[in-house]
Amino acid sequence: MFLKNAWYVAAWDNEVTQDLLPLTILDEPVVLYRRLDGTPVALEDACPHRKLPLSMGRRSGDEVECGYHGLTFDCSGTCTRAPGTTRIPAGARVRSYPLAERYGLVWIWMGEPGAADPAGIVEVDEWADPAWGSNRGDAMTVDCHYLYVTDNLLDPSHVAWVHRTSFGNAACESEPLRTEVAEQGVTVARWMRDVDVAPFYAKFVRFSGRCDRKQHYEVRFPSHAIIKAVFTPAGTGGDGAPEHPDVFLMNSYNFMTPVDESRTRYFWFQTRNFAPGDEEVSRQFDADVRHAFEEDRAVLSAVHAGMSRRRTPNIDLAIDAGPLRFRRALAKMIEREQTAEAKPSPVYFVGRAAGGATT
Repeated sequence: MFLKNAWYVAAWDNEVTQDLLPLTILDEPVVLYRRLDGTPVALEDACPHRKLPLSMGRRSGDEVECGYHGLTFDCSGTCTRAPGTTRIPAGARVRSYPLAERYGLVWIWMGEPGAADPAGIVEVDEWADPAWGSNRGDAMTVDCHYLYVTDNLLDPSHVAWVHRTSFGNAACESEPLRTEVAEQGVTVARWMRDVDVAPFYAKFVRFSGRCDRKQHYEVRFPSHAIIKAVFTPAGTGGDGAPEHPDVFLMNSYNFMTPVDESRTRYFWFQTRNFAPGDEEVSRQFDADVRHAFEEDRAVLSAVHAGMSRRRTPNIDLAIDAGPLRFRRALAKMIEREQTAEAKPSPVYFVGRAAGGATT
């Protein structure tokens, strides 16, 4: 169900403090906190004695003390104290998870710790570009399986109906889509020629009249989406065309972290090629994007509920090509990972064969 060897967003950086923060990620209980020097820590949120959540315990310096019998664990998950015993039991440890901080977010690696390389976190090329503005964004919990959210973020057509007063308009209803599958994910994109500027963007574009609009919906494995919006004066758009001086560019970064099979934690922020440092523009982006994503949340929660109790088969449409190809590719990655985990370790026998050779 979940790809473990991947980076997921655990929380915004300001959510992780020196207090114990309990989370569920990929259906696993995790507790996050910061050491006294500010370094974030993530541990399995279950004492190995009777599985009381460590988050119900207390901090002891940089360590966590279980609130049931006082077993204490350091940042690596090693038990350093077990009151009432002469020695610490061999099984008294909890799992620790690699973390990284980037873009105001705390990222967690849920798989094999030795494979955790922060270079694999999504790159935001314009993050430090002084010509680009950004808004911090927000997070919400969506009551649906995370793949319904990735479906949605590989579906430019839905904005014509779900977001008609914000991201979409009638121009988004029927223009054909181009789907590309790459090693890192799936992209669905299209240019719409000589159309009206959609309501959300109309207040920000620097030109008047109709536009050429590009929708670029890209979802990278396991569940990170980059949505690029391009608006340029009608007749000036196209892949490979020179960039118009008044082009509007907005990149929306969306990170879906599965809580369990029925809930998804959704984090996002946007960058833009105008108004750097303008807090009022950022405030408008935050409010309008949050409103649009609330529309998504209502639809996706209902989709999950409807699919869970369906009594007749559901169908697929031509616009589902991108989401279905993403699901198939991700399923193969998960299958390969699970097969590798299940493969038994080799067993070696040392002895003497006939003739004295060692085997």
